[in-house]
Formats: sequence, C-alpha cells, structure tokens
Amino acid sequence: MSSSTTGSSHYLAVREDWLARRVEPILEPDLPIVDPHHHLWDRDGWRYLLDDLLADLNAGHRITDTVFIQCRAFHRAHGPEALRPVGETEFVNGVAAMSASGGYGPTRICAGIVGHANLALGAGVEAHLCAGGGRFRGIRHITAWDADPVMLNPGNPAPGGLMGTAAFREGFAKLAAMDLTFDAWLYHPQIPELTALARAFPGARIVLDHVGGPLGIGRYAGKQKEVFAAWEPAIRALATCGNVHVKLGGLGMRINGFGFDSAAEPPGSEALAVAWKPYIDTCIDAFGAGRCMFESNFPVDKGSYSYAVGWNAFKRLAAGASAAEKAELFAGTATRFYRLEG
Repeated sequence: MSSSTTGSSHYLAVREDWLARRVEPILEPDLPIVDPHHHLWDRDGWRYLLDDLLADLNAGHRITDTVFIQCRAFHRAHGPEALRPVGETEFVNGVAAMSASGGYGPTRICAGIVGHANLALGAGVEAHLCAGGGRFRGIRHITAWDADPVMLNPGNPAPGGLMGTAAFREGFAKLAAMDLTFDAWLYHPQIPELTALARAFPGARIVLDHVGGPLGIGRYAGKQKEVFAAWEPAIRALATCGNVHVKLGGLGMRINGFGFDSAAEPPGSEALAVAWKPYIDTCIDAFGAGRCMFESNFPVDKGSYSYAVGWNAFKRLAAGASAAEKAELFAGTATRFYRLEG
C-alpha cells in the first residue's frame, strides 16, 4: 500500500509515514481479541486486502478472529441488481479459506461475514448464505442520512426514515426469521428510528455500529456538548431493547469531527482514550459488557491512528473492568453475537 491512500473525500487519507511516527508498547499483549468490524477492498487509489490487514493484525495485539463487514467490495458487474452484492461474500469467503489453511498466521480472518442485501427489495439473502461457506452471519443495510449533505456518503445513499418504511420492514422481517444478524450504521439523530425497529422486532439480533455515529462536522461542528446531550438519552433508550448490542469504536472517521488527523503528530492511545471515554463509558453502563464489543473499523479509522494504538486505547478504556468484563468486551460478546465458536 502506498504511503498515502484515500478512496473518497468522505474518508480520511491513510498516511503510513505519519502513523509510523507513533510507536507504543502493546498493553496486555496476551488478551484475546475478536475484531468484529473490518473491511477489505480494492478501490481507486486505496487498496486494503489480506496483506494489508495482516500487517495491522500482526502489530502485537492477540487477534484471534475477525468479522468482515460489507463495504461494496467486489460486487458482481453483471446479473440482477439485487444479487450483485453476493460477489463481495464470494470474495471474502475466499480470503477466509486462505486464512483457514493456517498459512497466514493463527488469526481466523473473516471467520464471520456480514454482507449487504437491499432489505427494501427483500432479495439476495439466500444467495449470500450459499456463497458464504458456512461463515455468513448477517446483513448490513446502511441507513445513514442527515439533512446536511456534508454528512452523506455518495457511495452509500439512503433516504431519510428508511427503517420505518413498509418495504424495509418487510425485508427485515425475513432477515429476522432466518436468524441472521443486522448491523445498523446510522447517525446519532437516527438512533430513535433503530429503537422503534428493535421494539417492532424483539426477536431480531441487532448491533449498532460505531456507538451510533455521533456527528461533529457540518452543522454539528463545534457542538460536541449538544450532540452528546442528544446522543446519550437516545443510547440509553436503545439499550432497553435486549436484542440490541453495540460496537465500541468507529470514532476515527472524518464525520466525528475529533480532528485527530489534523495534528502534526499522530495521537497516542492516552489521547484517544480521553476523547472517547464519555461515549464508551456511557455505552458500557447502558448495555453492559455482555452486549458491547470493541471494534477496529479498519481501514476507515486508519486515517486517524494505527491499529496498535487504537487497541491500546480500548485497553486503557477498559482498565477498570473486571477480568470477566474484559473477556466480554474484547472477545466474548462478539463471539456469541456472530456465532464464531468452533
């Protein structure tokens, strides 16, 4: 991978030379970690494939398993529109098979696969199951939307209020009936929409990505206190839905507005932990360790910090947790939610 890569102005550029200027000893190197949220892709000007992932996984933390989350990688170029995302699952299952050979280290890479199907179309889920080689675990249908166009990712267009539409819920009902997981990626003003969906489908297994996407740019710039004041009660209300879990991470993106990337030097794990503490502590307090899982969100968050530093920050944030709670936060919750046993 080149020293500076980016796939879209929506994402922060990855500067390997800048990241390399921050080196830290690995905290608790023997703690088993399941990374339940990473991507693989080959985009214009930005390649993050198996070798790139391995370079991050081998940074010193003990990553036992990973879960791939859809990112529009290697969709089929031809065939019915609803089935084109199945190409991503086919590709990732091949990477998982490479890892399962044992020739790429001890980590079970892509032990779980989360793909995309347009739930409003209600098609394609069965094809993912066939393509996933027994590793397919669920669907992510991105619903992130905001009235401020600065927030919108042109690669993931979604209309406002999608989760409440009859067409979406019809498709979601099929997903729930198949006992597949649903990864929810949205922005913090939309959390109540997910709460309504979770209450309408109490048997569905749902995980909220990236602590619910607190926004910090565009019309939210400089309003961190106001954003937190709206985000916190929404998170606590969502946590009353026992079928919902939450991923702790994804706060290194441009949209969060922390500005880690704009500093002369890359942030250390202490600085990251201080910035993230209100969000992580709130989620753990609301959901409990048994419904929380730390995540890398790499390579998206790599524009702000390195893999080694990011996991060090998570370990600092969990320093006050018991051994049992740490086991849940770093591996147990993700293992159960995505059924990675065996």
